Amino acid sequence: MGKNNVYVSVANLTCNLHPGSSYEFVLKMEPFKARVFMKLFNQMQELEASNAFRAHMPFIPYHLDRLNHEIDHRLKKVYALIHEFGDEETKKFVEQLPYFTR
Repeated sequence: MGKNNVYVSVANLTCNLHPGSSYEFVLKMEPFKARVFMKLFNQMQELEASNAFRAHMPFIPYHLDRLNHEIDHRLKKVYALIHEFGDEETKKFVEQLPYFTR
């Protein structure tokens, strides 16, 4: 199966095979691999929904909140995939992010 352009928006938590909506990254990958983005984005949305209820309990600081750590962990995975399938400009952008490690 050949590689296609996949349009990824981290801000909107979307991944599309067509450039119809807004996106930040254009990646070259097999379309079936794009499903990983959708799974991660769906997990992040579910965690954020759970966080909405937890947000009414201000006694839990961000750095101690397990749900925030789970979202951050998935965001790191998303950027690792963007780095893997992105062009050189995209790789340089991801490498300058504070939580990027090789």
